[in-house]
Amino acid sequence: MTKKSEKKGAAARSKSASKTRAAVDGVPREIGYGVIGLGLMGRTHIQALEHARKSGVPCRLVAVSDRDPARLDGRTVAGGNVQKGRAGEALFDPEVVATTTDPQSVFDDPNVHAVSICTHTDTHVDLALRALAAGKHVLVEKPVALDPRQVLRVAKAARAAKRVAMPAMCMRFWPCWTWLEARVRDGEFGAVRSATFQRLASPPAWAPEFYRDARRTGGALVDLHVHDADFVHWLFGRPDSVAVAGDLDHVTTLYRFDRGPKHVVAEGGWDHAPGFPFTMRYVVVFERATADFCIARTDRLRVHQDGKTRVIEIGDGDGYRGEMRHFLSALLRGETTTSPSMEEAAEVAELLVRERAALGKG
Repeated sequence: MTKKSEKKGAAARSKSASKTRAAVDGVPREIGYGVIGLGLMGRTHIQALEHARKSGVPCRLVAVSDRDPARLDGRTVAGGNVQKGRAGEALFDPEVVATTTDPQSVFDDPNVHAVSICTHTDTHVDLALRALAAGKHVLVEKPVALDPRQVLRVAKAARAAKRVAMPAMCMRFWPCWTWLEARVRDGEFGAVRSATFQRLASPPAWAPEFYRDARRTGGALVDLHVHDADFVHWLFGRPDSVAVAGDLDHVTTLYRFDRGPKHVVAEGGWDHAPGFPFTMRYVVVFERATADFCIARTDRLRVHQDGKTRVIEIGDGDGYRGEMRHFLSALLRGETTTSPSMEEAAEVAELLVRERAALGKG
């Protein structure tokens, strides 16, 4: 932490220390928040936190950390598939938010109650364990780790610390996807006969040196396809078997269930030519209707039933805002577990290991 930032951050924290430290039954009245990693996802978490604050959730950004001092000026950077915003826009005010290149300074800050871990995948577990050891709740970006055993280390540490450790599985909170989950559960259109998911993109333009290294990312199989693997697992449970075609950068998986839909497929790839628009879609065939979502359309969600097509109006919002509100709400209620849980993240990591093995990459 620079002396200037340390002084200003300390002054800002001191000014509101009584407020952030006040608690009822150990639950903070206002959640002091820290973000580790100020790349694309760090920016997204800060924006989601600010949206929650403006909507009335008692929370406040207290401290941030990034290994690159140039990112500590509080300005946004360009990049991303579905996130909006122009480079150079104000992200936070370094006059009131403590900035540092050392994440431990954030973990040691008594005014920080919870942190988002938004760094590269191979740093997630170490940082999450350090945060939990310091008594912080953690929201960890996906994928938590490539190895399910490493994810379970975080789960074990969270139980021991009696803190929430939540994987950032944002699709569970994306409005058109929560609508789908509700229809699968309530049976409004009958049982699911077929479900297909697509998630396609050109190679990530942000942090290219990281994303080109499949040993660190797991390729699109893990870093991109994980969203749909998690959603399939959440809707239908553990597949009894998988059949996989493609490679680490473009994969299509057929999930087989002894009890469940007979046709469940997810395709994920980031090997398209630069300029190819990000594609996120599902088509789910129920017994009495077909649900069709496509992020590229103005009328994103359609239901085809009885020879008619109707548009489902879901409203604004995205999964990042939803997951942040869910995480914060659990903390304000004094909970120490939530769903999605680290145990669920480990199950999804194990599923991706099975998919990789089916590719002959195990």
